[in-house]
Order: sequence, then C-alpha cells, then structure tokens
Amino acid sequence: MTTRYFKLSDDMTLKGRWLLGAPTDSNGGEIEAWGVFTEGTPVRDPGPLKLPVDVPGQPLDFSLAAFGTPVVHARVATLLARMAPDDVQLLPVAIQGEMEQFLILVATRLARCIDDAACREVERWTAEDEQPEKVGQYRDISGLRIDPRKVGDAKVFRTWGWSIALIVSEEIKVALEQFGATGVRFTEV
Repeated sequence: MTTRYFKLSDDMTLKGRWLLGAPTDSNGGEIEAWGVFTEGTPVRDPGPLKLPVDVPGQPLDFSLAAFGTPVVHARVATLLARMAPDDVQLLPVAIQGEMEQFLILVATRLARCIDDAACREVERWTAEDEQPEKVGQYRDISGLRIDPRKVGDAKVFRTWGWSIALIVSEEIKVALEQFGATGVRFTEV
C-alpha cells in the first residue's frame, strides 16, 4: 500500500489568530539568507533567533512566519522529533511577548518527487524570461502532486525544485490531528 502525503499549510481562516513577522538574530538584525529555513537541508546553527508578532492574536501550534518559515509550539516539536527524527531540525526562537517555547521547523530532507503530469499546471522558467540561471526550474505549480514512490522513507520533507511546499506523511498528519494541533491545514498531494 502506498503512503499518502499532504502539503502542510498555515490555516489562515482562523479568526483572531496571530501573524508572525520575519525571523531576526538576537539583536533584531535581519537574517539575510532567510530562505535557509525552507530549502530542505539542515541549517548551520544561526544562534539565538527572535520573531516579532506582526498582528497580535491567538498563538497557534503551527504558523508560517514571514517568508514561509514554519514555527511550531514545543509540544508539536516534540511530536515531530519523536516521529521523524531524521527529517527535522528544530531551532529555538523567542517570540515577542510569548512565554511559551516555540521553535522554527526546518525540514532537512529534499525529495525529487514532483509528478509534473499529475499537477494541474506546471510552469518552468524559459530563456524568454531573461533569467538564464533559472531556465528549466519550476516557476509556478498549481495543484501540486507528487509520486509517492520517489519519496523514500521521509515523513517530513520539501519537494526538490519547489521547496516552498512542506510535505508530511499521512502518519504525521493523523498524529497532528489527534494531538489537536492548531493552525494546521492539509492538502493531499
């Protein structure tokens, strides 16, 4: 039986929820390479991190901060570290005005598994776009679909070529739902 996979997103429909800003270093300076948190590879320890709350509201167990940076409550981090220890890196982050412990979730695995033919639409960069360094890479994907046979044993990962997608196995999805994690939204891929 083939494992099912789901894109894990931030549930933006929740009323009264918080919105988190861009990660900064401990002095409030911008993290210049903010994309490191979403590339699907381990991150070199950036030192103490902070997150501002751009819109005050209800803290969530799972949120996407600015630039798509996943942030999880310590309880969710513990669950993920137990279920997918080889797939996640958890970086402590201090959130403005929040006493609870939160962590930035880095998916440390990258799977070359996008099924172009099964996606609703796939657009790639071309020479006409005048960005030669991007020619052939994904420019946009609608209706993302993956080939589960190409995932291997990963339970939490990013998709190669379209690393903005954070993917979890059905086992992780069910565990987060049973846990009652707030802020999560799942779309089957």
